[in-house]
Amino acid sequence: MKFLKYRLDRCTMCGSCMAACSKAWAKKDDPALSRISVNNVTGLPDIKVCNQCGGCIAVCSSMALERDKNGVVQIRRDRCTSCLICVEFCPSASMFFSSDIPSPFKCVACGICVKACPQDVLSIVEEKEA
Repeated sequence: MKFLKYRLDRCTMCGSCMAACSKAWAKKDDPALSRISVNNVTGLPDIKVCNQCGGCIAVCSSMALERDKNGVVQIRRDRCTSCLICVEFCPSASMFFSSDIPSPFKCVACGICVKACPQDVLSIVEEKEA
C-alpha cells in the first residue's frame, strides 16, 4: 500500500505542500483545495492527510471509492453522488470537500507535496498489506 508519511518534528507550517497540491489538482493556490491540510494548533503542526485506511470504501453507498493497484483509495467521480458520507466518516478527517469542486477529494499519494516541502517533512512510503 502506498501512502504519504510525515514527520511533525520537522514541519514549520510554511504551507508549501498545500500550495503545490492545490496548484496541481485545483489549478490555483488555495489551501482549502489542497488534499493535505496543515494547521497551527497552539504553535504545533496538525497535518491531516489520508492514510489509505479504506474505511470510507465501506460507507460509500454509490460504490464510488475503491483501491487501485497500489492500494491507494481512489474516488470514481462517475459514480460519486457527493452525499459526503465519506467526508463525515473519515477517521483521520482527511477526506475534503469544497463547493469549488463537484465531489469530495483526498490525497492519492502522488508525491507533489513531497517535492515541494523544503524541510523534508513528507515522504511516500510503500508497505505490503497484511
